[in-house]
Amino acid sequence: MARLVFSYRNPGRYAFNVLAGALAAELAHGDFELVLARTPAELERAVSAPVASGEPTLVAWSFYSPSLPECAAELAWLRSRVPHGWLSLAGGVHATAEPAETLAAGFEFVAVGEGEHAIVALARALRAASDLDALAESLRTLRGLSHAAHGGIASAGRAESVAELDTFAPFVPARRLFGPIEITRGCIYACKFCQTPFLAKARFRHRSPANIAHWAGEIARAGLRDVRFVSPTSLSYGSPDESVNLAAIEELLARVREAIGGDGRMYFGTFPSEVRPEHVTSEALALLRRFVDNDNLVIGGQSGSERVLRTSHRGHDVEAIVRAVRTCAEHGWKANVDFLLGLPGEEPDDVAATLALVERLVALGAKAHAHTFMPLPGTPFRREAAGSVAEPTRKRIESFEGSGALFGQWRRQETIARELAERRSRRAHPGSRVTLRP
Repeated sequence: MARLVFSYRNPGRYAFNVLAGALAAELAHGDFELVLARTPAELERAVSAPVASGEPTLVAWSFYSPSLPECAAELAWLRSRVPHGWLSLAGGVHATAEPAETLAAGFEFVAVGEGEHAIVALARALRAASDLDALAESLRTLRGLSHAAHGGIASAGRAESVAELDTFAPFVPARRLFGPIEITRGCIYACKFCQTPFLAKARFRHRSPANIAHWAGEIARAGLRDVRFVSPTSLSYGSPDESVNLAAIEELLARVREAIGGDGRMYFGTFPSEVRPEHVTSEALALLRRFVDNDNLVIGGQSGSERVLRTSHRGHDVEAIVRAVRTCAEHGWKANVDFLLGLPGEEPDDVAATLALVERLVALGAKAHAHTFMPLPGTPFRREAAGSVAEPTRKRIESFEGSGALFGQWRRQETIARELAERRSRRAHPGSRVTLRP
């Protein structure tokens, strides 16, 4: 029996829940096995047993750009333990944006684009493969997979996009693989620092309220209380454009609340999603108050500089951020406002404007969530310098932290940003000695 093994650890766990959901019908055939390896030891066992029996085996990783070194290191470790008899596959945002770098890191196949249709085709190839050579030959012809060939990359084309999110399950209740329910894919705003619209297209695709409620009900039936959602901009649900469709949001929330009952808890507009500041209105907050359990919202502010907001293609101004925080305070909501430090083109005046805005929002009762800009592959800002925080700004940020007004992983992200820039330099100058660090 052929075997598909997921390296089921962060950062790819939630992505694999979605892919396992897409595989539900294929798994019902029973002629190939899906194994979730949660530790290195489990990964080695999951690969060595079928390899010893001569069964076609494919091991898959999914990751964001900062995690390529970690996953490449695990791949190399597994090769050292089980040198032959299996194939490797990488997917996710980074693999789509940088297939050549991903292949150079040691992966034999790279999934480019959205994964659902590609994973179904891959499962069928596994079922049909008589041996590993037959599987490799089949994978070389699958749409959505790329591989190294003749000093370059060969591909049958980018993976087919999912036209209707309802087509695929967001997770697999039968295996207790749960996660946040993706309610919207793609984003029309196409901020220049964000990978989402460039992986999943700059348009909205929404899962239907009935379908979302069904899967929320599955979470409740499994004995779990919390339901969370994935969306690039939560209050855009049901809308094709910049407008807010409160009727669609109300239908979604009402259906989910009915599905999970009084003991269930629903979180909307908070981690792992956010809301845009111009969408925060008294009407929207009143609607949310009727249904959701969170008392805070994550608001994407990003900068206090009008110029930087424009050059980043944010689509809102500074006063929209202030209005959103003030509206939250007036209606008893806590506001956590995201800021990106070190955005491309920032001048001292821009940094000063951001710090002044943070102070202004804190006075209104908000907290700042600080991030450092990372030049992510696949984005318009991918070739920009790594974000950094100068010493005077660092001291000011740390003073906000000390008072409890600011939080975030901005220091770690500053390191990651430098590493991304180093890797980009290596791609541009192949002879350099930049290495992948796990």
